[in-house]
Amino acid sequence: MAQLTFSRLSHLLRTSLHKPPVVRAGTEIKHGPACCLQFIRCQRSVDSKTLQEKQKQHMARGLPKQKPITGVKQVIVVASGKGGVGKSTTAVNLALGLMANSPSQSVGLLDADIYGPSIPKLMNLKGNPALSDNNLMIPLINYGVPCMSMGFLVEDVAPIVWRGLMVMSAIEKLLRQVDWGSLDYLVVDMPPGTGDVQLSITQNIPIAGAVIVSTPQDIALLDARRGAEMFKKVNVPVLGLVQNMSVFQCPNCNHQTHIFGSDGARQLADTLGVQFLGDVPLHLNIREMSDRGKPVVVSSPDSAEAEAYRKVASAVVQRLQEVST
Repeated sequence: MAQLTFSRLSHLLRTSLHKPPVVRAGTEIKHGPACCLQFIRCQRSVDSKTLQEKQKQHMARGLPKQKPITGVKQVIVVASGKGGVGKSTTAVNLALGLMANSPSQSVGLLDADIYGPSIPKLMNLKGNPALSDNNLMIPLINYGVPCMSMGFLVEDVAPIVWRGLMVMSAIEKLLRQVDWGSLDYLVVDMPPGTGDVQLSITQNIPIAGAVIVSTPQDIALLDARRGAEMFKKVNVPVLGLVQNMSVFQCPNCNHQTHIFGSDGARQLADTLGVQFLGDVPLHLNIREMSDRGKPVVVSSPDSAEAEAYRKVASAVVQRLQEVST
């Protein structure tokens, strides 16, 4: 089988940039004088409800139609408004937790963070993906989870210096040109923030729901709220919030300290009217096993921290059932 290298992918992306860009919902439309005059006339002639419906239809013209990923039943995106809150670690252990709770179900993991891919390190994977006979990338597999990441196509320390169009093209290829086989769940580790990548993914594929990860700290909660509000605007169900690094327990005296605050994500969930999916403690074992590429759900399945991730996975499945009905 052929292998897809970074240089080859870069060439493919550059040659595809001459294609006209797709207009996406939510982008700002600049109105000229004629458009403004027409808008005013319509506003005078129809009631506000009809006007809003016409605006919605106008925005929908030329938008990409959502197309499911071949072989994938449900897509779960794991997001955060801010980096450094443990989103990627949560995404990995969520995927493994889904499998641990239901071994008969298949789960895949997609790393959508083009500039800072973490999945190769967390899942202890490296190497270029092979290409199938249909010229699709074949995911790398560890712990029974097929994974795809830009990190498989670049060296560990190589920066990805790409402008927006190339990043969007790379996302499109990660979504459409991967042979996932048959999956019950595809967990997508989103980049932090609320930018083009998030909009591109939510507009191109149907998403079953979004999981928002935050620490209890006020500054992290501000951005977590922005992330949740973004998904609501693009009509993606927010499954709930995960409070990561919720409490630190001293390994010597077992005294508990809320380093980043207490119950901030739980209170934010109540404010937003969404589900609180669970707490994950700030634990040395999570950090050590993640750095070794051995997530705690598989390396320490009997630990309290692994149980916390499995509870989050159970809550996510329950919310998916509620949303689908």
